[in-house]
Amino acid sequence: MFDFSNNSHRRYNPLTKSWVLCSPHRTQRPWQGQQEGADMEQRAEYDPKCYLCPGNHRANGEDNPKYESTFRFPNDFAAVKADQPELEANDDDLIKVEGVRGECHVICFSPRHDLTLAEMPVEDIKKVVEIWTSSYLEMKEKEYVNHVQIFENKGAAMGCSNPHPHGQMWCTESVPEEPGKELIALQEYKEKHDGKCLLCDYAQRELNDPERKRTVFENDSFLVVVPFWAVWPFEVMVLPKQHIGSLPEMNDKQQTDLADAIRRITCRYDNLFQTSFPYSMGIHQKPLNDETDTAHLHLHYYPPLLRSATVRKFLVGFEMLGEPQRDLTPEQAATRLRELSEVHYKQQ
Repeated sequence: MFDFSNNSHRRYNPLTKSWVLCSPHRTQRPWQGQQEGADMEQRAEYDPKCYLCPGNHRANGEDNPKYESTFRFPNDFAAVKADQPELEANDDDLIKVEGVRGECHVICFSPRHDLTLAEMPVEDIKKVVEIWTSSYLEMKEKEYVNHVQIFENKGAAMGCSNPHPHGQMWCTESVPEEPGKELIALQEYKEKHDGKCLLCDYAQRELNDPERKRTVFENDSFLVVVPFWAVWPFEVMVLPKQHIGSLPEMNDKQQTDLADAIRRITCRYDNLFQTSFPYSMGIHQKPLNDETDTAHLHLHYYPPLLRSATVRKFLVGFEMLGEPQRDLTPEQAATRLRELSEVHYKQQ
């Protein structure tokens, strides 16, 4: 009999119309490759050399205000900018290019240098959700911005250049590749299934599973699940139980529940290997000029750690040239995450 926890198989991701190879028997292979340095550093509440701490001097010569909550400012080294010459579109099928205008912003989650979302209280994380929401609405007023990509790179393993708790917001006139693929898949599913939403149906499928094999936890408004098609070892998706297209569509209760879900999953991540767990998190939602109800708000968490605080997954070789591959099954990953405490290991 086929054993999904021991036999190789492929899983389909309907959200990106792609496949991932699962090889669960490979979890037993010995590891003699690269190991990351575990993030065990004890940081002070304030670092006078940090560009993001309150009152400090930034790289562009400006001084941060002595902020006491969340704080957003334009990125000093933005990837896109609003003021640039127009580029005429071309119809070359081989060498195609288009100009991109936009803005980039940094959002400091807390004035404290030593905290991460995993250690912040729900009421403070809710302030982060609120600034994400107000920023989305602010960008909607700008004619050259059509998409807001909110994300967080946590930890040096994910390329984070500053340990102060912060995320970013890149606002562009074009819809980027990844959310664009999802929007196409959502629209095609809607047309094929009598107007139904792919992610609403998927969330209900997981909620109806009597074993809850891939569910990590839920609250009144959100489901946190290791997706059936997950690529990264402990990848999760945070899904609203109701159809919500974008952050501004949430009510106060849903904002609080999103903050609660963020605290709980990031705390469990840290507790998994008792380290400040690295990840990239991104919010996918409705483009700014989208008047349809196709988009379904959700958060992706992509953490690289696999076996310990020092052994990470690499997307190389077959995964770059063929298709993504994972060893640990999503069900096994969800079981491990479910077993973890929601009291941070530093407080235990």
